Amino acid sequence: MAPQRITFPGHDGNMLAARLDLPDGPHLATALFAHCFTCGKDIPAARRIAARLAGMGIAVLRFDFTGLGHSEGEFANTSFTSNVDDLIAGCSYLQSKGMPPSLMIGHSLGGAAVLKAAAQLDQIKAVATLGAPFDPAHVTHNFAQALPEIAQKGSAEVSLGGRPFTIGKTFVDDVAQESLSPAIASLNAALLVLHAPRDAIVSIDNAGQIFTAAKHPKSFVTLDDADHLITRATDAEYAADVIATWATRYLTLAQPAPPPGAPEGIVRVSEADAEGFLQDVNAGPTHHVLADEPLAYGGTNRGMSPYGFLSAGLGACTSMTIRMYARRKGWPLEHVSVDVCHDKVHAQDAEPGSGDKIDTWRRRIKLTGPLDADQRQRLLEIADKCPVHRTLEKSSKVLTELLA
Repeated sequence: MAPQRITFPGHDGNMLAARLDLPDGPHLATALFAHCFTCGKDIPAARRIAARLAGMGIAVLRFDFTGLGHSEGEFANTSFTSNVDDLIAGCSYLQSKGMPPSLMIGHSLGGAAVLKAAAQLDQIKAVATLGAPFDPAHVTHNFAQALPEIAQKGSAEVSLGGRPFTIGKTFVDDVAQESLSPAIASLNAALLVLHAPRDAIVSIDNAGQIFTAAKHPKSFVTLDDADHLITRATDAEYAADVIATWATRYLTLAQPAPPPGAPEGIVRVSEADAEGFLQDVNAGPTHHVLADEPLAYGGTNRGMSPYGFLSAGLGACTSMTIRMYARRKGWPLEHVSVDVCHDKVHAQDAEPGSGDKIDTWRRRIKLTGPLDADQRQRLLEIADKCPVHRTLEKSSKVLTELLA
């Protein structure tokens, strides 16, 4: 589902511009995302993480802090404390809409802000930080040359990321006086710290200090050679996948009952990359995989092709069916493995005018254990009775409707 554009009042009444990424299906939980210093709600990392969480049923509110992006107010009059208050205002807005957040995610200085805010919010069950500083004053290194002018004149215009910003003395004094240690120590939520060892903006020492100051449960995951802004799509996808998987352990994601006619629930597939073919495949709140096409066909090869998933379904069903039968008979089957190959290429068959032909799957089944010849032959026969095998051999019907 396309993100909804909304506004809500910030800490001082100025309207903050936000995007609300809602799940296409059931809404299972809500998260709040805080962007990095002088960034915005629409940076690639924020968009990818929000899309990934929405795909698994977690709505995400991401907004521009006061004076940034499309939000009202003067950035020169803001501070670290006002950022924290904006986050609390965002939580209040979500609460008023019946969507109380249980997960907070913060990038860089936004990570420091969510640590401070989450310590004041009892409903937050999990917090994730990406490249966050342990000392909020660390951010002043970005404009150290302007600090004397700010101290003398009360403000100064600086260039950050090629854009001009006015930094006020209030901001500098506020971050200088701030200490996160008490907030981190009193955090009543699980903590995930993600940081890149080669981060040239905020060194990984900061991640170590945050992790040490926190109580358990806490986790530390490296972002390898990602840059501070997590600009590469592969790095953003990795961070999104780690956060999404980790969060399921600490959030209550009660899956609703399956709809009539679909006893195993709904598998939802949504685009992860509109420029390629990468797809998010979600089956309930805890099962997620990627589908893609090979590099040779314009994909990024980060997941199985659609035909690959068909082969995987056949192989898994074959192995499970054999195991169930051997277990029921009490036969000494120690291990089953199934190799499956398919004589088609999805990207080729997707081309207009591709000819129809009978599909052929080839299975090679390996049974380990002291089975006699009759038992092995019987298990081979049972393989042909697996439900997916029978489904593939029969002609099927696909009913399609276009949603509004």
